Amino acid sequence: MKEGGSAGGKRGGGGRKVRSEMKGRSTEPLAVADLRALLGDSPRRRDLLIEYLHRIQDRFGHLAARHLVALAAELKMATAEVYEVATFYHHFDVVKENAAAPPALTVRVCDSLSCELAGSHALMAKLQAMLGAGVRVIPAPCVGRCEAAPVAVVGRNPLGNATAASVARAVKAAAIECPEPEYVDFAAYRRAGGYQLIADCLAGRHTREELTAMMENSGLRGLGGAGFPVGRKWRSVAAAPEPRVMAVNIDEGEPGTFKDRWYLERDPHRFLEGMLVAAWAAGVGEIYIYLRDEYAGCRALLQRELEKLRNARPCALPPVHLRRGAGAYICGEESAMIESIEGKRGMPRQRPPFVAQVGLFGYPTLEHNMETLYWVREIVTKGPAWFASHGRRGRHGLRSFSVSGRVNSPGVHLAPAGITASELIDEYCGGMLAGHAFYAYLPGGASGGILPASMGDLPLDFDTLNPHGCFIGSAAVIVLSDRDKASAAARSMVKFFSEESCGQCTPCRVGTLKALALMDGAKWDQGLLRELSQVMMDASICGLGQAAPNPLMSVIRFFPQEIS
Repeated sequence: MKEGGSAGGKRGGGGRKVRSEMKGRSTEPLAVADLRALLGDSPRRRDLLIEYLHRIQDRFGHLAARHLVALAAELKMATAEVYEVATFYHHFDVVKENAAAPPALTVRVCDSLSCELAGSHALMAKLQAMLGAGVRVIPAPCVGRCEAAPVAVVGRNPLGNATAASVARAVKAAAIECPEPEYVDFAAYRRAGGYQLIADCLAGRHTREELTAMMENSGLRGLGGAGFPVGRKWRSVAAAPEPRVMAVNIDEGEPGTFKDRWYLERDPHRFLEGMLVAAWAAGVGEIYIYLRDEYAGCRALLQRELEKLRNARPCALPPVHLRRGAGAYICGEESAMIESIEGKRGMPRQRPPFVAQVGLFGYPTLEHNMETLYWVREIVTKGPAWFASHGRRGRHGLRSFSVSGRVNSPGVHLAPAGITASELIDEYCGGMLAGHAFYAYLPGGASGGILPASMGDLPLDFDTLNPHGCFIGSAAVIVLSDRDKASAAARSMVKFFSEESCGQCTPCRVGTLKALALMDGAKWDQGLLRELSQVMMDASICGLGQAAPNPLMSVIRFFPQEIS
């Protein structure tokens, strides 16, 4: 607001009318009161915008226009900025002025591939027909519980192996809570020697060079998908000027992936200590943990255990902030995650500069996947040779495979690097389901491509699948049988990418929709799909658009009988 303005219309120099209030919609006193009661004495910082949007929605069940205007005023932001962030994320229900609020209860039915194979489409149709008008039933992208497909989320509570009857019971109970998983809590972890490693590091019993060399000698690579060598990443960030920060990526939105949740629900402090050790080794002074919104149980668990850690203080601790995602697959990309932590839309940044030089809040940033940090303590205490000693066919290390689909024992299976899909199914997953024959598999989730069973003897490891147009990514293996079609799986994946594109770049935003339309018929225009895919791979800003064509290109290459 310019100085000198008034409601009576005083004019400043040159006769121009000066406004007495900000341009746009005025705040409503009741909405401001609501907001101030919710925020209390929390700091009014722009980077907390998404956290505050969650508070509003948790309290009122949706985001009303009047509350968005009040929040913008409190944070001294333009209402348009608040609105564009709120409407970017799937989990925010923005209600326009005079529009009806959504029902009090929402049931989300996962429609990603693993749940689709288990009958989620039929389940959703049945629920939409049987549940009353006071319940909203909508499809949802992967919720990270593929081992228990199909999955429905009633409010904030996921139901694995869901049936119409079990969901109806949960809806009727309304306040049903999922059972707390049994896990190693702070006291048990301390009794087993937990946090001694980070205490030794701070006491000078280890050097940063020593631990960095251990990571390099172990061969540990990032386990979020990119596979960047961990030791090299520590060196790169440590060489950057201070201050340095750390961002931990637990967004885990790749369909078929659930290993991070699996470990968090069982041994959270092993991850937390690894995080502290990595931060120390790279000279990081502040840590941000970004956890996907679908993991409400993990968030409650982490909040509780972080509080125990802060109260006990077994060693000096840097500030650790737990940030909540809001339903956007793109935020699994490191720079999009950083944008989200800063309270913005999760849109990937152009690179260079890379986040190790200019990352979160403009500082050099050590970015790691949760499972990568989970292994740090094991490698240091048992030695890098222990980790490197595992493996088959000349590969080294261990891999946590999230396996789902047509197998007897889906779940997270810890296996040697270099194991094949056929071995993984037979040795760890109890074989194929009765009456199903191994037909095809996705080695790396939605973006990792699709391979036929005849190529089930390829080593599942970094770099080995690249010549075939595939990659291991986060090691999410979805197994298809002779009752399935690879072309249908590819359509499901491309549909997912079209819905999750952030829209920033044309090749991805338009290309995924065009590809999906071209895949609708029984016979595909293979030449046009190849040309479109090449444009997407060459010109998309980030890995989503670059990898989105992988499933359809795999079908063209390995399953031509299905589309011609």
